[in-house]
Amino acid sequence: MPSATFDLGAVPFNPDGWGPLESTADDSNVPFAPFSRSDKLGRIADWTRNFNNPTRSKNPADSAFDFTSDASFPSFADDDSSFRLVDGKPPPRPKFGPKWRFQRQLQLPQRRDEEVEAKKREAEKERARRDRHYQNRSNPSNHRRELFKSSVDIQPEWNMHDQIPFSTFTKLSFTVSEPEDLLLCGAVESYDRSHDRIAPKNERRLERFKNRNFFKVTTTDDPVIRRLANEDKATVFATDAILSTLMCAPRSVYSWDIVVQRVGNKLFFDKRDGSQLDLLSVHETSQEPLPEAKDDINSAHSLSVEASYINQNFSQQVLIRDGKKVTFDEPNPFANEGEEVASVGYRYRRWKLDNDMYLVARCEVHSVVDVNNQRSFLTLNALNEFDPKYSGVDWRQKLETQRGAVLATELKNNANKLAKWTAQALLASADMMKLGYVSRIHPRDHFNHVILAVVGYKPKDFASQINLNPTNMWGIVKSIVDLCMKLNEGKYVLVKDPSKPQVRIYEVPPDAFENDYVEEPIPEEEQVQPNADGADDADGVEASAASTNDGEDKKVEGQA
Repeated sequence: MPSATFDLGAVPFNPDGWGPLESTADDSNVPFAPFSRSDKLGRIADWTRNFNNPTRSKNPADSAFDFTSDASFPSFADDDSSFRLVDGKPPPRPKFGPKWRFQRQLQLPQRRDEEVEAKKREAEKERARRDRHYQNRSNPSNHRRELFKSSVDIQPEWNMHDQIPFSTFTKLSFTVSEPEDLLLCGAVESYDRSHDRIAPKNERRLERFKNRNFFKVTTTDDPVIRRLANEDKATVFATDAILSTLMCAPRSVYSWDIVVQRVGNKLFFDKRDGSQLDLLSVHETSQEPLPEAKDDINSAHSLSVEASYINQNFSQQVLIRDGKKVTFDEPNPFANEGEEVASVGYRYRRWKLDNDMYLVARCEVHSVVDVNNQRSFLTLNALNEFDPKYSGVDWRQKLETQRGAVLATELKNNANKLAKWTAQALLASADMMKLGYVSRIHPRDHFNHVILAVVGYKPKDFASQINLNPTNMWGIVKSIVDLCMKLNEGKYVLVKDPSKPQVRIYEVPPDAFENDYVEEPIPEEEQVQPNADGADDADGVEASAASTNDGEDKKVEGQA
């Protein structure tokens, strides 16, 4: 079989020089696109272009290769007009990132949808936060007060006598003379100064004191006050907790109520069983709202119960518990014989309000310390941190280096509580008030706590620091006493409006609040325990019920 040959054709050769030979062929049918030296050629040939695609961006450099309108190629135009692609859409292009990222996202469409939803939720939260911030700037108090209801249910048969706005309280002023001690009762233990050296780096676990009883007895159930009333020692009778509530009323946001009994020419300020005055408020004056659900561990009610137990345990842990106590004139008037009670001393003091009007109040001191061979009385209270996200300040990081910033934040978020503690220390003439900084071990564990620091302040200096004026405090008390003394004999109630800065006075039936149902905290055994390390330890705070006896032996056992 003969082998196939390939004809290369004639190859022109120029023996006289370089370059091609002069051609005599007819080149009239060869297409030619004129161009200048300033034109930019994008490419020599473009085999992928499609001039029929309307979405394709026009490149001026491609005009040199556009022969679709050239008459030299009539068949090309005909073929192009009759040709149709099955799918003329351009291939999808990734919006960001290299190709491998785009391919991985295509393999996980469900994950991409979850991320989109998460971004939407974050955007909603941010928008809600901005709206809340705008509302706070326009009216900082409205959104807080809408969350709370009145501390006592106003009955239709109650008759409102007066309504006093808080704006009138700020203008009042009254000066009282130094008080007179009528009687001292109870026994107190010495303060352990080693707690002053506690720091976040060497924090100390908060212990539980199940066997010590704490008493929250109202005015008319106090046997000593009854005895002093029978002896006509004064005209007005109250306790330091009730007086401090009245003195610091302009700083309050939550609703509270005080029962007023006019008996003859005497006036008794009482609290109801299970009143909010027995609990400590948390984040009352803060701009960040707390969860509304009552069973949430960060709700206002749950935090109040937790703060009250922390305060009781702290006041007993910082003492020297060696059995040595400083006793006063009479034993604790509310304790039974052989009963273990908390370290507390009651000072029954009398102030002169007018020529023939005196006020007697039961004031509390929690500890004693010897300074230069002189006995000094102390009050012990604890601030508690539950979640740094709400306050914006992490105590474990700021207490050592920026203690002033931590205190300033607490003064902003708990202005009423700190003012009431200061007022009680001033009423008892305490030489020092100790403030403890107690925090949760974990933000979701409301049973176990640690002490991060203990700081002492002189009550008068601290009062001036927080702008608490004693003359204004007594001016508020004097105005309310004068107003109540003009009422007829009977029972009345002062109620702080839950939504407005004002207090109302209602006349109530004589048997009002006699058979109130007192809602007690759920015992710790019935509560859901957190899954945290150390939950089975002997430290922390245990929530227990408050038990109440009738008559003179009425007591509240805070098994905290």
